[in-house]
Amino acid sequence: MTIMNGIHGESGDALPEIVTADFEAYLTTIIHQWLKTLTGLGFTLVPFFFILDYVTAPRELAFRFGLYRLICTGILLLQYLLIRNTKPAKLSYLHGYFVSFNVGGVIALMTVDLGGFGSPYYAGLNLVMIAVNMLLPWKPIHSIVNSSIILVTYTFLNAVWGGAFIASDLANHLFFMSATAVIAVSINWVRLNLIKKEFLLRSELKKARDALWGEMEIAKRIQTALLPSRSRIGCQEDGGCFDIASLLVPAAEVGGDYFDIIETSKGERWITIGDVSGHGVESGLIMMMTQTSISTIVHNTAGYKPSVILNAINTVIKENISRLGADHYMSVTVIRLNQDNMLVAGLHQDILIYRASLKKVEVVPTKGTWIGIVDRIKEYTEDMTVPVEVGDIILLFTDGVTEATNEKGAMYGQDRLKLALIHYAELPVSDIVNKIFQDISGFSRRQYDDITLFVMRRDS
Repeated sequence: MTIMNGIHGESGDALPEIVTADFEAYLTTIIHQWLKTLTGLGFTLVPFFFILDYVTAPRELAFRFGLYRLICTGILLLQYLLIRNTKPAKLSYLHGYFVSFNVGGVIALMTVDLGGFGSPYYAGLNLVMIAVNMLLPWKPIHSIVNSSIILVTYTFLNAVWGGAFIASDLANHLFFMSATAVIAVSINWVRLNLIKKEFLLRSELKKARDALWGEMEIAKRIQTALLPSRSRIGCQEDGGCFDIASLLVPAAEVGGDYFDIIETSKGERWITIGDVSGHGVESGLIMMMTQTSISTIVHNTAGYKPSVILNAINTVIKENISRLGADHYMSVTVIRLNQDNMLVAGLHQDILIYRASLKKVEVVPTKGTWIGIVDRIKEYTEDMTVPVEVGDIILLFTDGVTEATNEKGAMYGQDRLKLALIHYAELPVSDIVNKIFQDISGFSRRQYDDITLFVMRRDS
């Protein structure tokens, strides 16, 4: 049974057991908050109405009425401070009763001084009933009890001390006060049901949100769990050994950043990095499709150039994007590491290489086209050979790095990244990655896109 099925009919009186306690706490909090408004309104308006006393009441009663209102205002002010400095509790609603007894009692005393049931000051009691019952979203039973307190106080004080009265005046006043009470209780009942339904809808929304975010967290964990964790690759007797460090920090959503390190049983070494356009589950799926496709090809074949692999995966990714009905594309660079060089193909961010012998950074632009847009990309892809000497550092990254933006709208940019690589070049590769990420985080303050950094240094 869902939470919404716990509502019986249109009244919404019944709440499912699983949320009853939460609703009671929720309602108590609202009542406590609105009690501050009620008492604040009270200590503001009660003295304000002394103007009416001064104009309409006999002058000999002015001092007495002023004293009544002063005492009533002081009590309301103390009550306000008490509510403001305490936390919501199950009995917080009793403050509402006390407001009615305090303010209603003062008005009832004034009607006694003005002759009893014949005094028009009884109208002030209607305002008290409306103010308390309309401002406090408590249960209808409290509205009934609260209205009864006002009616009984008024009737008792005037019956005992109000002197002679005309029965028609009593009937008229009680009739209008009772009608006010009925209206106030009815509106309170309707409003409480609306609050119940709002709470139930919020509970359903929270459940759906938690479930959605739970699924998103699983998707993000899958995305990061598939990332390689190797620290070295290609350590062969004839050299070509690389130290490796990498970092992928997803943004709030599931992203499409991708990189992989593959060493096949045939001795081939592959590095891939890419970025799917957009964010969300679709981008994450396309990223995983790409990873699976490339891994399958390089493990089952040998001697392929990066351009051949790109042509093959483009066919798969283009078809799958069409099946998804999505509008995505992907930038990918595929690198085959050889003993003293790397064979590169595919359009992605520039490759930065720190040349140890020169202590400078060389920028290697990538060439080609995006994956997943057209059926054939063979004519747009080419392989280029880039020499790599011992001590050289290769930095690969996604646009979340260079497009990180600070509060003034300036981007981190590739120039800052080059300077950072030069500055940290003497550190171990893991420290280079961490230091550069710290620089980016300190620059942007807020992460808007996935950030991927991949560093490898040839050490033999």
